[in-house]
Amino acid sequence: MGDKPTIAISHLGCEKNRIDTEHMLGMLVEAGYGVDTNEELADYVIVNTCSFIEAARQESVRTLVELAEANKKIVITGCMAQHFQEQLLEELPEAVAVVGTGDYQKIVNVIERVELGERVKQVSIEPTYIADETTPRYRTTTEGVAYLRVAEGCDYRCAFCIIPHLRGNQRSRTIESIVAEAEQLVSQGVKEIILISQITTNYGLDIYGQPKLAELLRALGKVDIPWIRMHYAYPTGLTPDVIAAIQETPNVLPYLDLPLQHSHPEILRAMNRPWQGRVNDGIIDRIKTALPTAVLRTTFIVGFPGETSEHFEHLLEFVQRHEFDHVGVFTFSSEEGTPAYKLPNQLSQEVMDDRRYQLMELQQPISQKKNQQEVGKIVDVLIEQENPESGELIGRSGRFSPEVDGLVYVKGQAKLGTIVPIAIHHADTYDLYGQVVNN
Repeated sequence: MGDKPTIAISHLGCEKNRIDTEHMLGMLVEAGYGVDTNEELADYVIVNTCSFIEAARQESVRTLVELAEANKKIVITGCMAQHFQEQLLEELPEAVAVVGTGDYQKIVNVIERVELGERVKQVSIEPTYIADETTPRYRTTTEGVAYLRVAEGCDYRCAFCIIPHLRGNQRSRTIESIVAEAEQLVSQGVKEIILISQITTNYGLDIYGQPKLAELLRALGKVDIPWIRMHYAYPTGLTPDVIAAIQETPNVLPYLDLPLQHSHPEILRAMNRPWQGRVNDGIIDRIKTALPTAVLRTTFIVGFPGETSEHFEHLLEFVQRHEFDHVGVFTFSSEEGTPAYKLPNQLSQEVMDDRRYQLMELQQPISQKKNQQEVGKIVDVLIEQENPESGELIGRSGRFSPEVDGLVYVKGQAKLGTIVPIAIHHADTYDLYGQVVNN
């Protein structure tokens, strides 16, 4: 009867969480556990939770309650486990373990202890762990794309953000470790690597004494992979050296995700952002001059406490002026444990929702115009899905990052996980449509 239990993982939250999920899967498979995608058939369900904002917590709680009602043995991991360890154990008798964000590498030991009848709380007060290229990993993305974490945690203390409390201070991996993992991913057929951390432009600061993103990009330029994409580039970290590395490294896509959050200096100061608003205009102009083909994505928070209609008008004008390719807009979420939670002049949800709608409405024709500029071009597209009924292929061009940007709908024949030339013949606000170019 020595069979090991089967385990399913329910993944919630961001791509950083996804990497933790993939490492847990890899370690469990290596240790001989059966991993099942069907939660109903599994003996245990690991729920890798998100606790970034209230809406994410509600989704995590819904998932936990549904599994509890199905009498599943639940292992709670991730940010919510780090955040609410005691409450979770108290309120969910079905929870057999909680595992913090700096402890997922102990998942096999946790399951072994649970099997012996222990109720496990494995949560480090200060997360310090970061996985490297030697940590087993079982990827859950489509075969052509993988996320590669260059650092974990964050040293900034933005007034609205709970991430440093949940994931600890920044800790970077070495350039050699990251390049070694990139080589492993290439050997698995990956065509696009997405570099992620909380602040990718601060990569290396903690271990090298200064940011080393430019050196990292140049080192990855020697890896035989067609696309390297970077997420979360803080504008102040886009130094002339980093911009030069993007220019000089052919497989680094000129795609920059700039988490600006706002445009007005007063709101940025209140948010405790690490730069002032006036810097944004100059930096964005400099990027556009140095990288004329750059695709710029950004995110904004509307309704931060004290945001007046004048502050919001400033933001509307800023978005109109810079014409970003992709814009995400979030309403402020008041999070207990963050400085912004106690700030005066909190706005009503109705006002915040209205501002979000206005900003998205302003951005739509800009996105449409940017997509329209692709019509008539032949662009490289990574093919990721096939609609089994219509045979239509779905992929992404270099302009689109997975799950946050648009898609390219493709007619014609191509293998999944390959990059093929596509003639773009139509565009709408978010997506492109085209045909495989047959040589």
